[in-house]
Amino acid sequence: MSVWSKINWNIIIRLLGTLLVIEGIFMSFSIIFSVYYQQDDWLPILISCLITSGFGLILFFSTTKEEVPTMGRREGYIIVAFAWVLISLYGAFPFFLHGSIPSFTDAYFETMSGFTTTGASILTDIEALPKGLLFWRSVTQWIGGMGIIVFSLAILPFLGIGGMQLFVAEVPGPVADKLHPRIHGTARRLWIIYVILTAALTILLMVGKLDFFDSLCHAFTTMATGGFSTKNDSIASFTSFNQYIIIVFMFLAGVNFTLHYFMLKGKFKVIFKNEEWRSYLLTIIIATVIIWVVLFFVRGDLEGSFRTSLFQVVSLITTTGFATDDYLQWPFVLMIILMILFFIGGCAGSTGGGVKVVRQVLLFKTTRIELKRMVHPNMIHHVKLNKISVSKDILFNVLAFFLIYLIAFVVGSLALNIIGLDFMSAIGGSMSCLGNVGPGFGTVGPVLNYASVPDSGKWILAFLMLIGRLELFTVLILFSPSFWKK
Repeated sequence: MSVWSKINWNIIIRLLGTLLVIEGIFMSFSIIFSVYYQQDDWLPILISCLITSGFGLILFFSTTKEEVPTMGRREGYIIVAFAWVLISLYGAFPFFLHGSIPSFTDAYFETMSGFTTTGASILTDIEALPKGLLFWRSVTQWIGGMGIIVFSLAILPFLGIGGMQLFVAEVPGPVADKLHPRIHGTARRLWIIYVILTAALTILLMVGKLDFFDSLCHAFTTMATGGFSTKNDSIASFTSFNQYIIIVFMFLAGVNFTLHYFMLKGKFKVIFKNEEWRSYLLTIIIATVIIWVVLFFVRGDLEGSFRTSLFQVVSLITTTGFATDDYLQWPFVLMIILMILFFIGGCAGSTGGGVKVVRQVLLFKTTRIELKRMVHPNMIHHVKLNKISVSKDILFNVLAFFLIYLIAFVVGSLALNIIGLDFMSAIGGSMSCLGNVGPGFGTVGPVLNYASVPDSGKWILAFLMLIGRLELFTVLILFSPSFWKK
């Protein structure tokens, strides 16, 4: 019997159908804003809702309900990878059917960028989009931001797979931390925290004189660390009050959501003792101070230089990708610092992308111990995180992740360079999309965007977004021959 026949395709198809129905429901909320603002995008969105939910229902009812659904690791990985491809495919329909993005390649790129919370855009005039499509564009990021936390913890355990399996592959170190004995309890708490923070940000932005629509859209994309804006000049047109508010919530979105739970419980000692959180905070402080000093000497504006420095540092390390300044015009040494932030990313268990701070911490500790062993070969030391010894399996996972991440970055850069992008743009695009940051360097920087990238390049970048958001292993394992062997 082949491995194909051993895979439970019934439960895979059933869940994919369920997810499409849920996507159609989320999509339908955009019609409210289309009708309220009396714009012409309500019909394309409605048709897209019907197509998405309809196909989802066909998939769902084409399968049989199992008394005890069986799902192994293979089914779990297949569902996760195919789900993100499918929801991006159907999520592109509103843009394509309305005609605001007439190329399906562009529509798919924009939607994949949304769901993976990358924030890379091909739109040259964002404000020309109808309100319904702008809202759907923001919702894709909010769904994607939740997905990285909730999908593995809530959906997969419900179908019979261990809830922490994929989370362990994504977050080495504090993966065993649970907020509730049952995985559904953990998922519910994460949902509640996510919604509370989104609502709080919406209210604060409205206090800062932003209207409800723009406040809600930016709250969605900030908490998802996505970076889509409803404005052509992103956050640059916002008041300093709103910029500081967004800085605070970008920082919070880049923190492990488990720590948010402890904060709500008043367990602040747990937060301050967390090595990843301390490293995350220290990195932001050091990078901000360096950039602030340089910009102050160049521009002479103390507060403005500080706000610009802090905003851009937090935006890039959390992979949000909002911009208040064209950092390509900064001194070259500052761009080197920003490139480093591209690779660091947010904390594990956050909505941020990138390599994750905890992997940097573990790699640094492992390197330090190996250097000591070169001098003292008989020395016995264990790598510890938060005073707990880290297993060799996790350390090997971290090293493998770094290696594969660098290979993906190099291959992506070479592929983009071959199809016509200049060297800096190829590196910037590959680095940005793999890390789910959004703006890059060269022609894909914070002022320009990805509209000029050839179609073949957009498909390459969309793939980099996907593997970056799903932490490489979840997608790349499907290309391994051993995955399909008995």
